[in-house]
Amino acid sequence: MNDQPVTFTVCRHDRSGRVQQTSANVPEETLLSVYVNDILTMQIGCSANHLVELVVGRMYSEGLIASVEEIDAISICENAMRADVVLTDREADLSSEANAAVPTCCTNNRMLNNYFARPEGMEPVTPIPWTPDQVFAMADAIVQDEESRKRRSGTHSAYLWEGGELLCCREDIGRHNALDKVIGSALMRGTDLSRCALFTSGRVPTDMVAKVVRSRVPLLVSKACATDKTVVAARAYNLTLVCNASRDSMDLFNDPTR
Repeated sequence: MNDQPVTFTVCRHDRSGRVQQTSANVPEETLLSVYVNDILTMQIGCSANHLVELVVGRMYSEGLIASVEEIDAISICENAMRADVVLTDREADLSSEANAAVPTCCTNNRMLNNYFARPEGMEPVTPIPWTPDQVFAMADAIVQDEESRKRRSGTHSAYLWEGGELLCCREDIGRHNALDKVIGSALMRGTDLSRCALFTSGRVPTDMVAKVVRSRVPLLVSKACATDKTVVAARAYNLTLVCNASRDSMDLFNDPTR
């Protein structure tokens, strides 16, 4: 299912005092409930597109699976409100310690429990060589992509690059979701994420860094800002972190290769 913008009639005011009736498109939102082995495990407020990629990416970036081979089957209902995932040879840890809700900073995005979480912790990523020219080329391509589609839908976007090649682009009302969709797409295609760079349109809190590190992506670029804890986490896990990236400048917060 692909989401479609929803059109509303609005009154548009400008600073001169002029008021006119016009129409405005807003993105459609769905609340996707994800059942893993028949247990409600997470709820995701998202755009209703590329939902299989979203679920696969979310499970991988949150540490519930180590590879797509652990998923025996996955289905999305016709109303894009329920996903059912069957894990191969996996049982839930129903101990009280495992049953803990984990919120994210995106509205309506919650891990309701971590029954299926793996015990392994995060490991530092392996840095890859890169150049500022590569990042500026990414920024050029992304600006051209957004202008060509005249995007005013209020969505975030995420892009996956390997070398100088754009492999995938996904959009969603949530920046975490867009990132997970790109990661899920890469996993389902067999892409080696340890050789890739991720470019996100949104700001980068620490849970975004955790997703990238768990996914083994060594280079994260954002059009927006980082937080103090984001920078500390990037340096702790050898993640190359570039923020405030535009066609003209970028801020390099961490580069283990230099």
